[in-house]
Amino acid sequence: MVAGNWKMNKSPKEARMFAGFLASSIGEESTVDVAVFPTSLAVSGVADIMKDTKIKVGVQNIYPADSGAFTGEISASMLTELYVDYVLVGHSERRQLFGETDAQTNEKIKAILKNGLTPIFCIGETLEERKANLTNSVLERQLKAGLMGFAKEEASRVIIAYEPVWAIGTGVVATPDQAEETMKYIRQFLAGLYDGDFAESIRILYGGSIKPDNFDSLVAMEDIDGGLVGGASLLESFVQLVAIARNHA
Repeated sequence: MVAGNWKMNKSPKEARMFAGFLASSIGEESTVDVAVFPTSLAVSGVADIMKDTKIKVGVQNIYPADSGAFTGEISASMLTELYVDYVLVGHSERRQLFGETDAQTNEKIKAILKNGLTPIFCIGETLEERKANLTNSVLERQLKAGLMGFAKEEASRVIIAYEPVWAIGTGVVATPDQAEETMKYIRQFLAGLYDGDFAESIRILYGGSIKPDNFDSLVAMEDIDGGLVGGASLLESFVQLVAIARNHA
């Protein structure tokens, strides 16, 4: 899977134009799952363009309630009328900039699953936590809290995205061996939470300064099932990333 998080970039018009480019370039791709995450303002327009292609559309955030007095928020239930399949949840920018907690992440995942959508659940450690050898304990806490209360069948609908915070937007990328070691640990921990079959089958993506010149060596690793892409998803090079993933499908 190759997922592009556009973050707070591209106006609705720019988003539609770029969606048109992607639709014509990779819209018939079938061996790799491709998804893009425009801003909320652009989701409807992008979804209209992508609905006749193989490219899926997601949103970057939701509020866990179905409706109510929550100014500025959108609910997962509102998305069911659109061509939307995925929702990002637990992204480090939401955690760091907006103070989102593990408990809130759990509530959002519940709402996403309840409405038949697929959450891409982001986890990852900061540079300070990695230097202090806290990576595994941080990931354990985030996974355990985020998946709390979910039976195996529900949890199997979740996609995990491991994004080391120190590699997001910094140009620094985890080495393939670093990423693979952590991904393998995530699977081992998930096997303890559920079972080995679950851990083997769940999809885990890597995220953090992915570019065409480093993606091939990452996605070649046994436990890396694709990428959650930031800056490079805003450029034509996103097509190259999908081509690279296709070679490993």
